[in-house]
Amino acid sequence: MAYDEGLAQRIRERLGGRPEITEKRMFGGIAFLAHGNMAVGVSGDDLMVRVGPDGTDAALARPGTRIFDMTGRPMKGWILVAGDALTEDDVLGAWIEEGRAFAAGLPPK
Repeated sequence: MAYDEGLAQRIRERLGGRPEITEKRMFGGIAFLAHGNMAVGVSGDDLMVRVGPDGTDAALARPGTRIFDMTGRPMKGWILVAGDALTEDDVLGAWIEEGRAFAAGLPPK
């Protein structure tokens, strides 16, 4: 499955220069990790965001979101944001920062 390279590049531009950020191919797309913990990624045209179990309901109340479910079993603490809900840089930036902050608060891998 191909992923939106343009969206991936916009994420790189937001996270660029942060030494704790690495990239890894996964889920048929690309993931951005903070200290080895996945924070955000791109799957198809969608943004994957790690919001944590306590942040899921609030995240799902925002436009263009749905639960992350690739196998018929939803992943707790993860959501997908539709690519067409990410046209504004500030909206994308807020999601990236939310995922980065959550992942950065986890023990490094």
